[in-house]
Amino acid sequence: MIIRKAKIEELETLLEFEQGIVVAERPMNPTLKDGEIHYYDLAKLIESDLAEVLIAELDGELIASGYALEKEAKDYEKHEKYAHLGFMYVKPEYRGKGLNQKILDALLNWAKSRGLNEIRLEVYTENIAAIKAYQKSGFVSNLLEMRLEIEND
Repeated sequence: MIIRKAKIEELETLLEFEQGIVVAERPMNPTLKDGEIHYYDLAKLIESDLAEVLIAELDGELIASGYALEKEAKDYEKHEKYAHLGFMYVKPEYRGKGLNQKILDALLNWAKSRGLNEIRLEVYTENIAAIKAYQKSGFVSNLLEMRLEIEND
């Protein structure tokens, strides 16, 4: 198994991974539209100098993914830039084998190589398995976003 940069020619498979993420997250987020939706502009991320899109490959098969994107911090934060992680996906039959951690480690190394010392990601509060995995890697909760759906008369 190898971890490497994603290629634009692999976009079709990566879009399938994205839909796998959407399917998993849809029960946790009632605000998502029905049908196919896209969280990311994967082609732009693959081609960007500010992003690193990685995949795990086993015997020629793409089995996991993730990205880090360098972003500007808010004016009031101590750091000027940070790495935002996203697109963390492992095909169901390969889960529980440490692939997410291997991609995460490679993305953290990428962030370090760019001089970034702040890493952020978003995870649904209901996604306990993901939260535990990120906590095991040293992540701590930072902010809880809340929502209220109101009815209009």
